[in-house]
Amino acid sequence: MTGWTPDEIPWARFERAAVDADLLAVIKTAALVEANAADYVAYLSGVFAGDAAFLSEIERWGVEEQQHGAILGRWAELADPGFDFARALDDFRAGFQIPQGADQSIRGSRCGELVARQVVETGTSSFYSAIRDATPEPVLQAIAGRIAADEFAHYRLFQTHFTRYHAAAPVSLRTRLVVAVTRFSEAGDDELGWAWFAANVLPHDRTAQYHRRYTREYGIRALRLYRRRHVDNGVRMLLRAVALRPNGTLFRMASAAMWGLLRLRVATAAG
Repeated sequence: MTGWTPDEIPWARFERAAVDADLLAVIKTAALVEANAADYVAYLSGVFAGDAAFLSEIERWGVEEQQHGAILGRWAELADPGFDFARALDDFRAGFQIPQGADQSIRGSRCGELVARQVVETGTSSFYSAIRDATPEPVLQAIAGRIAADEFAHYRLFQTHFTRYHAAAPVSLRTRLVVAVTRFSEAGDDELGWAWFAANVLPHDRTAQYHRRYTREYGIRALRLYRRRHVDNGVRMLLRAVALRPNGTLFRMASAAMWGLLRLRVATAAG
């Protein structure tokens, strides 16, 4: 993994005039999800119990994810001095919790879990690359670029261990595809909705109630950030995650379909 510290961020170059309100709301949401990594560390520690070397890497992965959240939260407080990252994180954790105490993967196997983790890291690497390329704000550019590199390193981490587990106990292509598609579809689940609610609704109205539409509120703003190159890179990573060739006809078809779907969703939301 890459290894960097908050001191490397050029905080003094912050430009308030370059902050976009919609992107700020997206960053606040992402900060809470990243900062909540300890729950995922606990879950993965149960799934991979007994694999001491990998558990050590999972712990480090969790530390890096929490650092992402803290740094994004710091930027959000800089961009919006009225935002209280710590309080928003408490609200998020109170409303959304992942299952704890698992001793096996909800994906059916350790291989399945590692496919799912690659899908997640594909999404985050593409997401932060899109933010880096979309924002004119220099500090956020620096943060997003570093996080995107971390997320790609995390993808490679889970890919390496998938290869190891798959060699010992192979899972079929069909199973890999089902896990990947299922996890990809969960990108619209309540975790992001709750994070949006805690970051962007509750700070202004403590009596507000959660609604699933908040996932859509986040999604329509996040999807606008993507360009074709981000989709292309993401599709290549997804194909590698299920051990398929990341080029050729399949890549071209999948990338075209993904780009078309994204543009349709953005256009529908705008309408």
